[in-house]
Amino acid sequence: MSEDVNKAETAGRGGRYRYVVLAMLILAYTFNFLDRQILGILAGSIKAELHLTDTQLGLMGGVAFAALYTTLGVPLAWLADRVSRTWIMTVALTVWSGFTVACGLAGGFWSLFLARMGVGVGEAGGVAPAYSLIADYFPKEQRARALAVYSFGIPLGTALGVLFGGLIAAYVDWRFAFIAVGSAGVLLAPIFKWVVKDPVRGGLDRTPGEVAPAEPPKAPAFGKVLATIMPKPSFWLLSFGAACSSICGYGVAFWLPTFFQRSFGLSLTDRALYYSALSLIGGVAGIWLGGVLADRFGAKNKAAYALAPAICFLVALPCFLLAMNVQSMVVAFLLFLIPTGLNLAWLGPVVAAVQHLAPASMRTTTSALFLLINNLLGLAVGLWFFGYVSDLLTPRYGAESMRYALYYGLGFYVLAAALLIIASRRLQKDWAE
Repeated sequence: MSEDVNKAETAGRGGRYRYVVLAMLILAYTFNFLDRQILGILAGSIKAELHLTDTQLGLMGGVAFAALYTTLGVPLAWLADRVSRTWIMTVALTVWSGFTVACGLAGGFWSLFLARMGVGVGEAGGVAPAYSLIADYFPKEQRARALAVYSFGIPLGTALGVLFGGLIAAYVDWRFAFIAVGSAGVLLAPIFKWVVKDPVRGGLDRTPGEVAPAEPPKAPAFGKVLATIMPKPSFWLLSFGAACSSICGYGVAFWLPTFFQRSFGLSLTDRALYYSALSLIGGVAGIWLGGVLADRFGAKNKAAYALAPAICFLVALPCFLLAMNVQSMVVAFLLFLIPTGLNLAWLGPVVAAVQHLAPASMRTTTSALFLLINNLLGLAVGLWFFGYVSDLLTPRYGAESMRYALYYGLGFYVLAAALLIIASRRLQKDWAE
């Protein structure tokens, strides 16, 4: 067994090194979402310079990114079940950061569209391998919290993308914002590879006293993974439930700065400060809440992994509607914190549950299949849906069209909650011990 594997396995069983690994994974995920979400705060500046419609912005932010991000995720995850997960993540980080730089050099809709597709190509290898690594560094009773902490990269990346993107665009221009954040990601890639080691697959799933096999188990064929996962109703219910919430999550994250501009009259700098604080505070609190609830109640009842986020969605909906219709920006901020957090509370519980629907040797591929459904709908449909509905309603509502587009889109919260409630009744039976 190599020195790296010995180091990683020892760390996974209780050493401090696993927290160093988790910190590096969070940092990579932060850049993942920073590069992904920066387009939202820059949308107004890009629209003005390149003369785009809301529908085109939605296509560029959603379909362009999701087309290859979702489809390449599965074969890259299949590869990650066989080769070094850290190498795949390192190359992925380099590729998506490089294409983020290319976004700043775009001269029109199609060149920016293609650059965003390149960002999606890189990010396809960034998440599923990380889920698998965390499952091999943290024991079962801590995985939901560990995955929730990893998911802090979402609000951190969103907040930093909005803050730095908005401020750089306000004081320099939107092109330099893309170039600056992309270049930082390229510099991070070799550091990530140097720090993060690949642990033994399934090493923490053995019972106490069980001897590790002389050779790691051979990764199963893709067809066997499908035969294991596809018959389980809970996989489909969790995937489509998360996808419905992501239609709102990704769509709202992308278009809310536009709503603040058109309906609340905030400047670019004010939008950057307001929404970055909202994303950071609400997002971190909500993700941690979901992970804690899942680890605390999931040990006694597997249904909690789906029921906790379902309840969060139902609470988030009226809070979001109320926040959009108050006059005070301070009151609106406090109200927006609630749905911002609750919308992300599903990440720890649902991702942890998906990890336990398959054996350790299938986890990366299983995660990629889950992400394929979640992101294909959440990214491709979510961003396009709100932009398309806004354009459709512009003749009637003018500058307020985005407000009404958000009203229509929030109905996906109800559908997400319903699917997760049904999933909660199947988890115990479909769980892979």
